[in-house]
Amino acid sequence: MAEIRIQVQSADFDFAAEYARFDGRAEMGAMVAFVGRVRDLDGSITAMSLEHYPGMTEKSLVKIVDQACDHWPLQAVTLIHRVGDLRAAEQIVLVLTASAHRQAAYEANAFIMDFLKTQAPFWKKEGSGACLEWVDARESDQSALDRWQYLRVV
Repeated sequence: MAEIRIQVQSADFDFAAEYARFDGRAEMGAMVAFVGRVRDLDGSITAMSLEHYPGMTEKSLVKIVDQACDHWPLQAVTLIHRVGDLRAAEQIVLVLTASAHRQAAYEANAFIMDFLKTQAPFWKKEGSGACLEWVDARESDQSALDRWQYLRVV
């Protein structure tokens, strides 16, 4: 059974500390980490606000991680997602997957992120200063999700 840690929090996370939690665990031959940050590609986004529905969001994240654990032999999963007001370049999300083999760790990490982007109940506003606008779901996120249909997950 995988060691699972799921957090939804407003505070930033310490990537090094999260990674170090599994340091010295010889059974974990592969660890894959994804850290999402607030991006600003054209200088128009200086701030972001993420809202969620407490209870429902955590339940959704547990379901996504459980599905990943059903499909890959994972030994540990850490999923931390921030909410609240964030600035450009700040960390938003951490997905850390550990397995005996790299392919499982890579695929499970990508699976969790693809489902997180489309299935988890987070609502996002982006913009500059006091002018924040709601962000619609992206077609590219749905396309990324479609690649997992062979697993027949919902």
